[in-house]
Amino acid sequence: MKNISIIFLILMIVWVLLNNTFQLNILIPGAIIALIISLLMCRRCDIFAEMKFTPKSIAYTFIYLGIFFIDLLKSNMDVTRRVLSPSLPIRPGIVEVKTKLKSKFARMLLANSITLTPGTLTVDVKEDSFFIHWIYVEEDEIEKASEKIVEKFEKYLEVIYG
Repeated sequence: MKNISIIFLILMIVWVLLNNTFQLNILIPGAIIALIISLLMCRRCDIFAEMKFTPKSIAYTFIYLGIFFIDLLKSNMDVTRRVLSPSLPIRPGIVEVKTKLKSKFARMLLANSITLTPGTLTVDVKEDSFFIHWIYVEEDEIEKASEKIVEKFEKYLEVIYG
């Protein structure tokens, strides 16, 4: 029930932000839609069970999103530069990186964050190791590659998901 309430609350906040009004004729359909979506998703809402709801973790969630979007922008510019360069400066390869994250959902978020940033793609996950296809391999050592690819996201996900 707690998870349904959280999903409902998040959906209602998004609804109000998108509509920019508190009029009942707008809020009631939003509440009905949010309730239906919350009830349909209740079986799949394990993501909130692992998440810590503390002021620090909520702040780190917003910081994580900011870091992710900045990294997404930088990665897009880097890949664009590489593609448009006549010499095509790439050195592709698959590197193994390690994570300290214990939560399954946090690992999934980390893998998706790596995949969504251009130039890197999560190919496989085995326990605490991720195998990443990297467009320009800078480091072959696990520790250095982990520091370069994983660390920027991992420290925030550790606080959010423990």
